[in-house]
Amino acid sequence: MNVLFFGITKDIVGSSEVSFSDEFKPVNVAELKKQLIKSYPEFSKLNSLAVAVNSEYADDNVLLNGNEEIAIIPPVSGG
Repeated sequence: MNVLFFGITKDIVGSSEVSFSDEFKPVNVAELKKQLIKSYPEFSKLNSLAVAVNSEYADDNVLLNGNEEIAIIPPVSGG
């Protein structure tokens, strides 16, 4: 499972893309977020985190089968 990172999430991970092994296949977006926090504790400091699955924003209940394109999008501020 390949996960793409942008902005501060890329800085936290130290890479723009990470492949999770076949032994870790989250069943949904919520489980993926939990694994990211476990692997990269700095994620827990973010006040929000958007996940896109196949180019569409996904809530925590969206099911994953391991073949999706997943993007982790950090909180954005602007003026």
